Amino acid sequence: MLALAAAPLGVNTLVVDSAADACAGQVAPLRLADWTDYAALEKFAAEVDVVTFDFENVPAESAHWLAERVAVFPDPRALAVAQDRLAEKTLFRECGLQTPAFQAVDTREDLDRALATIGAPAILKTRRLGYDGKGQFRIKQRSDADAAWAALGANAHGLILEAFVPFERELSVLAVRTRDGDFRIWPLTQNWHTDGVLSLSLAPAPEVGALQSRAEALARTLAEHLGYVGVFALELFVKDGALLGNEMAPRVHNSGHWTIEGAVTSQFENHVRAVLGLPLGSTAARGCSAMFNWIGELPDAAPVLNAVDGHWHDYGKQSRPGRKVGHATVCANDAKALATRIDTIAKALQRDEQAAPALRALAK
Repeated sequence: MLALAAAPLGVNTLVVDSAADACAGQVAPLRLADWTDYAALEKFAAEVDVVTFDFENVPAESAHWLAERVAVFPDPRALAVAQDRLAEKTLFRECGLQTPAFQAVDTREDLDRALATIGAPAILKTRRLGYDGKGQFRIKQRSDADAAWAALGANAHGLILEAFVPFERELSVLAVRTRDGDFRIWPLTQNWHTDGVLSLSLAPAPEVGALQSRAEALARTLAEHLGYVGVFALELFVKDGALLGNEMAPRVHNSGHWTIEGAVTSQFENHVRAVLGLPLGSTAARGCSAMFNWIGELPDAAPVLNAVDGHWHDYGKQSRPGRKVGHATVCANDAKALATRIDTIAKALQRDEQAAPALRALAK
């Protein structure tokens, strides 16, 4: 989607990936190489003007290495922080964003001490290489500690215990910052997850009030602290009217896919603009949008394609349980019309359960 957004700007894209079926390879030249193959990266750096990434598990060491040879945006420091949940949560607090209680866990004894402090329920997570619900164990009561340690204790990168938050809803803020500090955000997005994977997004999120300006201030503080250039997502919990930081994604983000059709300028186009030093486009919403995330396998495209202002995205991936293989976005001028279109698509695809939370939110 970054490559597709770059083309109308006259920007050529070159992709490095270790997978022969990498999605971007369908629309741009693909160099097959591991992200730690420095000989291949040396050739790559010589052929491009700017390097960026769309996956938070790209080795930060490789990004730092490339930054010594070619412009790399976002700054690899942001990538490194986002790859370590302990560093990430610490940064949030330094920037004034409150978080659930957390504590580092390196030994079985550490887990007992952390549970004594934080209590249960809590979630034990790997500090690195966990996303979309991976690398997590929910501890419902302290007697679950042995099972949690058996599941995750062998992780070489260490663990973190986080308090479970009985949140009221999940929001994300998509933000973009340029090289010269121009900063903008899209309207807050409300998200729902299934088994730790994003299932559906609604934008703009209903009834956010002052949370929009609060999220913008927090995102701006983080971006300026990191010298960030490009698009990033900040995932947030709402609890008792306050925002709590969950995770930061140093890249274009799944919860911002609605911006392709639903915003004046998509997150992908603005990311390309930002990293190349071009002026940003407007981040205003064109109306209301909902995004269905397709997990594991694609459903029938016809109900989306037949819908008014319905848009289909097939990523060209092989079907696999838990894998994001595509999405669909439906847009409308107002919440009532959007709810009708969501309901029609959901019923046709037998996805009533997936659509129900967004319909309830729109009905309030």
